[in-house]
Amino acid sequence: GMGLDFSYRMAVTEELGSIHCGAIPMAVGVQMDMATPALTRFGTDELKKEFLVPTIAGDFVACLGISEAGAGSDVASIKTRAVREGDEYIINGSKMWITSGCQADWMCLLANTSQGPPHHNKSLICLVIHSCCSSQLLALPGLWIHIAKKIDKLGMRSSDTAQIFFEDLRVPSKSLIGEEGKGFTYQMLQFQEERLWAVASVLQCLQTVIEETRAYARQRQAFSRPLLHNQALHFRLAELTTKLELLRSLLYRTTDLYLEGNDVTKFASMAKLKAGCLAWEVTDSCLQFWGGMGFINEVLVSRLYRDLRLLSIGGDTDETMLSIICKLMDMLPSK
Repeated sequence: GMGLDFSYRMAVTEELGSIHCGAIPMAVGVQMDMATPALTRFGTDELKKEFLVPTIAGDFVACLGISEAGAGSDVASIKTRAVREGDEYIINGSKMWITSGCQADWMCLLANTSQGPPHHNKSLICLVIHSCCSSQLLALPGLWIHIAKKIDKLGMRSSDTAQIFFEDLRVPSKSLIGEEGKGFTYQMLQFQEERLWAVASVLQCLQTVIEETRAYARQRQAFSRPLLHNQALHFRLAELTTKLELLRSLLYRTTDLYLEGNDVTKFASMAKLKAGCLAWEVTDSCLQFWGGMGFINEVLVSRLYRDLRLLSIGGDTDETMLSIICKLMDMLPSK
């Protein structure tokens, strides 16, 4: 490898925000910061050779199988089971909101592997998914996967998001990442990086929204003067830019702490919370300054308005971030 540290991943992610689309950076992010960190840290050499190497090369598409129809932010309540039988796991259940799920070659799957406490009964498993057309049932020896149709969404429309069902799916026990029962812990480590990725990915997008709005307001005439000369408008753009720079500073500080080996769950959650709020605040305010033009699909601000709304709910909701922050500040009642 090149020996680059985590900050380089954040730099690449921030630059990907220059793409005028939220779905492409998200697909890259799943590949780079969500489906592979646990495999990189805890996987065997054999697993890395089989899954990680071709994923890094771009020959494999990876997806992350955590959320379910009844368990999104509440990861501990997932129902998918992987029961050990000899040298195999037999998997039953389903996963929801799986980015790149329709085209994925493999999945980093979180499943219950025992009946123990919810934070100690889960494991991460590398699961082969043969790419197939939408709504096609694969019936191979010991392999039953139903990949539902691509989900129709408000934003991120070029990103395929699937629901995937497993019925008596058999995978080799050597597909286990790290230790059995440590999956929840591994996933929480991945979540730190995923939340920082979410913040980095949105910075340039929001900067673009502000700059596009400023340029439009400068050339758009209303009441015999440019819109930008309206104090309410240019004060608001200055305020939004200030908030964006504060978010950028928090991301850089958190990244530095992470590189030093610190647990940055609190700061990463704070940054993700603020990024979600700011994504809504910036796009909503700027869209209003475009007036009727803001509702035309060809206008970039309209597209980013739809795409960036996902940031408030993807990778855990604002309320989940607040709960984590409160817990780490010792403000929640003891059970």
